[in-house]
Amino acid sequence: MNHTGNCFCGTVELKVTGEPEAMGYCHCRSCRSWSGGPVNAFSLWKPEAVEVTRGADHIGTFEKTAMSQRKYCSKCGGHLMTNHPTLGLVDVFTATIPTLKFSPGVHVNYAEAVLPIRDGLPKLKDFPAEFGGSGEMIAE
Repeated sequence: MNHTGNCFCGTVELKVTGEPEAMGYCHCRSCRSWSGGPVNAFSLWKPEAVEVTRGADHIGTFEKTAMSQRKYCSKCGGHLMTNHPTLGLVDVFTATIPTLKFSPGVHVNYAEAVLPIRDGLPKLKDFPAEFGGSGEMIAE
């Protein structure tokens, strides 16, 4: 399955192919600040499943830490995706790909949550152990 998405002004277009490796919510301060919301919905993809199909010359990058290379449209500022080189995955913002059926499976960095969400999904204190976190769960 393919999904096409774009930035706020439509200058940058991207395509994701197949199914994401994971979907969920991140509550860390960095994601909240970057997204401008109390929580950030993510979809993680293998890099080869993400293709910029138009406007690549308008993609800007902001790298606050080595864990995240945040990509945005340099024309409108619209957020697109975040490369996570240490994880070998790309987080394509779910709002960027509107035809993707968002099926979250987990909350990460829930220890930093400012908006409690009682949805029955697992709540991890930080990241799963396989991604370098503690894997510790927080009770709802």
